[in-house]
Amino acid sequence: MEYPSILLENAVNEFSKLPGIGKKTALRLVLHLLRQKEEIGVGLGSAIIELRQNINYCKVCHNISDTDVCGLCANPSRDNTIVCVVENVKELIAVENTMQFRGLYHVLGGIISPMDGVGPADLEIDSLCNRVATGQIKEVILALSTTMEGDTTNFYIFRKLANYEVKISIIARGISIGDELEYADEVTLGRSILNRTLFNEAFKL
Repeated sequence: MEYPSILLENAVNEFSKLPGIGKKTALRLVLHLLRQKEEIGVGLGSAIIELRQNINYCKVCHNISDTDVCGLCANPSRDNTIVCVVENVKELIAVENTMQFRGLYHVLGGIISPMDGVGPADLEIDSLCNRVATGQIKEVILALSTTMEGDTTNFYIFRKLANYEVKISIIARGISIGDELEYADEVTLGRSILNRTLFNEAFKL
């Protein structure tokens, strides 16, 4: 595709690096921004720069945060004896939007996937074990996607926590096998949290 401007081409190339955005869609977005008032484009650019430069990750649960400890971990009304383990922040948001869970979270930052070069050491599993080792946590809910990679990660965490006195449960399989958690509707996801089962019973361990 020929572009009339190097600046336009550079902008299209950057937008097309976003997931689900091809060159044609990127071009439409860039041209749309050019038709808007200058402050809209400047505001978008400033927001992205500020996000990259100033965003924090909670030192407790690894959620995205504006401070060292996120608002969920700092909230005294949350049940700090229950931790829900999720793959990424988008799954945390999905569970939180169900309004069925009042405990805390632990964001792994991914799931074990040898095909993608992601192993246990690449995830926040050791920090989860450290949280459980304090003795304050009474239950760990494994709320990962019901895929082969998700179940592999569930089993690895179950084995890592086996020596601790903590209940390990898994969300009910109201989520279809192979489904990504973020795409589940809130009612189904909420019921899956409420109707969770013990991990060893779910997998007959």
